Amino acid sequence: MAIVLSGSALLVLAAINAYLTTTLALQPLEQLGAGLARMQVGDYDSTIPLLGPPETRKTCEEANQLARKLKRLAQDNRGMLRKIVSLQDDERRELARELHDELGPLLFAIRANAIALSGSATDVAAADPEAPSSHLLEAAEAVQHASRRILEGLSPLHLEELGLEKSIQTLLQNAQSALPTVAATSRVDPRLDSLDRLLSQTIYRVVQEAVTNVIRHAQATTLNVVATMRDEAVTIEVSDNGIGFPDNISLGRGLTGMSDRSRALDGKLDLLREQGRTLVRCWLPLSAQSCQT
Repeated sequence: MAIVLSGSALLVLAAINAYLTTTLALQPLEQLGAGLARMQVGDYDSTIPLLGPPETRKTCEEANQLARKLKRLAQDNRGMLRKIVSLQDDERRELARELHDELGPLLFAIRANAIALSGSATDVAAADPEAPSSHLLEAAEAVQHASRRILEGLSPLHLEELGLEKSIQTLLQNAQSALPTVAATSRVDPRLDSLDRLLSQTIYRVVQEAVTNVIRHAQATTLNVVATMRDEAVTIEVSDNGIGFPDNISLGRGLTGMSDRSRALDGKLDLLREQGRTLVRCWLPLSAQSCQT
C-alpha cells in the first residue's frame, strides 16, 4: 500500500509538473499569436511581452520591431494619401475656376447672339419653337445647366461661403426637389463649420455621393443625414429605407472615392443593412490641424 501510494503521489506530482511546464511554455506563444493577430487588423501599438525561453523572447522582440516598422509605413501611407487627396481637390478647384472663366463669357455671348437673331428677348419667347434662334437658345441653356452641374461636382463653391451645415442642407433640398417622393431630414453639428478645408470637403463628398446613390438607385421614401462631432472624431451616417445594396455589389467610382478619402484621413467607411434600412457610415478622426483657429 505504501509503495502504491508513493507511486501514485509521484505520478500526480509529475502530472502537475508537466501541466505547469507546458502552461508556462505555451503562454508566451499564445501572447505572440495574439500580438500577431492584432497586427493583422492594424493595431501596431500593443507590445508583445518578452517571456519564455530565449528563442521565444527573440521572436517576440522581432515581432515588436515589425510592428513598429509597419506603424511607420502606415503613417507614411496615410500622409501620402492625404497629400494626394489635397492635390486632387486643388486641381479640381483650379479646373472649375478655369471652366467658369472660359465658359461663362462664351455662353453669355451665345445667348446674346440668339436673342439678337430674334430681335429681342420678347420675340424669342414668342418665336416659333422650330426657329434656329430658339434651338440655339435652348442649347445654350442646356450647356449652362450642364456646366453648373460639372462645376458643382468639381468644386462646391458654396461650401466655403455657406459652411458645411448649410451646404448639406442645401444639398438635401436640391435632392428633394429632384425627387419629391423622398422625405429628407438632417441633423448636422454646427461645430463642423470650424473644420479645415480638406476635412470639410471629405465630409461633404461622402454625404453628396451617398445622397446621390439614394436618389438614383435606392427607390427610397425616406432619407436621413446625421453628421456629429464627438470623442475627437466626426461620424457621418446617411440612411434610407430603400432596397439596399445587392449581394454582389462592386465599388463604383463614387464609393471608391469615398473610401479613398476616408482612408487618407485615417478613417473608415462602412456599408451596412440594419433593421430594414441601408446605412452608409463614415468615421473620421480629428487631428490637431483639422480645427481652424
